[in-house]
Amino acid sequence: MIKLYCASWVLPIASAPIADGAIAVDEGGIVAVEPAAVLRTQYPAAEVRDFSDAAIIPGLINAHSHLELTAMRGFLEKEENDFFAWLRKLTVARLERMTEDDLYISAAWGACEAARAGVTCFADASDSGATSMRALIDTGLRGIVFQESFGPDPRLVQENFEKLQQKVAGLRELENSLVKFGVSPHAPYTVCGPQLEMISRFAIDEDLPLMMHAAETDLEVEFLRDGCGPFGDGLRSRGIEWQALNTTPIRHLERHGVLATKPLLAHCIKVDDADMDLIAETQSSIAHCPKSNAKLGHGVAPFVNFLKKGIAVGFGSDSMASNNNCDLLEESRFAGMISRAKDQAFISASELLETATAGAARAVGLQNQIGELKEGLQADFAVVSLSGTHQQPMYDVSDSLIFASSGRDVTLTVVAGREVYSGGRIKTLDEERLRARVNEVAKKLSHR
Repeated sequence: MIKLYCASWVLPIASAPIADGAIAVDEGGIVAVEPAAVLRTQYPAAEVRDFSDAAIIPGLINAHSHLELTAMRGFLEKEENDFFAWLRKLTVARLERMTEDDLYISAAWGACEAARAGVTCFADASDSGATSMRALIDTGLRGIVFQESFGPDPRLVQENFEKLQQKVAGLRELENSLVKFGVSPHAPYTVCGPQLEMISRFAIDEDLPLMMHAAETDLEVEFLRDGCGPFGDGLRSRGIEWQALNTTPIRHLERHGVLATKPLLAHCIKVDDADMDLIAETQSSIAHCPKSNAKLGHGVAPFVNFLKKGIAVGFGSDSMASNNNCDLLEESRFAGMISRAKDQAFISASELLETATAGAARAVGLQNQIGELKEGLQADFAVVSLSGTHQQPMYDVSDSLIFASSGRDVTLTVVAGREVYSGGRIKTLDEERLRARVNEVAKKLSHR
């Protein structure tokens, strides 16, 4: 049965906002986007949900996250001025203090938070893999879970690759129409060149999407260029030899076949023009994480130049260990403001909203399914109330959404036509049980 979702504004993204608009949904897909009066006449027997003073937007897409780390919200604040120490504490806590069920609870809690904020799709990097997939499936969200692989020691490449293959075999059994999987060699400083090549070849042969952290910090640049710094010292202390490569992270990835996979690259803060040209030429894409980048003191990525060079870009929250919330409207606002402050580039609200939706869909390779409101695409969308005192008066709906609104204004989240958040509650999971369990996990993490 066709449902009509009506609101004072509908923002298709690919076309101009529609005042007093509506979308018609049937069997999980969008069948029409028109003024409400037109669709009410066209579908007189349809079930109608009228949200009045609100905007219907495409579901927001989180282009880079770590859902399994949601329980670490605020856990690493004291280490944020030392990224090497931050990574070490995070890794020890995840591997030694969190069970598989803890990781699932953490991921599911993050998924609930996101659904409440109008996020319908994730590109999620996960060491545990299966737990993040199950969390997205149980919450009813869409996503790609990228199974991470680590291995800086060239002597262990085959062993590490076989571990990745075993994990991927398990993920194949979980995959459904909404949640897919990919692979992720973690970062240039945690995966050696031969392992990068093996995983890249595997991704191409198996037609799997690939995601990787890249060009995130000065430490990473120093490591690849000069072979020194904490990353180099750390490897040598473990008996792993590392020679200076005199290259940039992006050119290092090209050398080892990663860019041939058209990867999704997270961060890309420390890139030059040649790096960006290479990313564009290889049709690679970028997950821009401005709040996490700023909170960890890593710098400001050249977001404006990404767009100018035609690179597909989406916004990512990164993990709650480095951002503290999954609010893509807030992420969009921060991206615009920091670009204006640093580059004096006045990106408009409509461009920022496009990046959070259609741009992100292109970045994660789902542009033919989601990211816009138009006939033939999946019915992934969110309803954002515009009735708050903080939003009035309103002169332009896109400006109000980006510069005055937040995820807390979302009243409905729909994925493939299914309402996963409505009436102030998640409809797919027991949030109170999750709340109790995630706080138990937090106590375990904080216990010394």
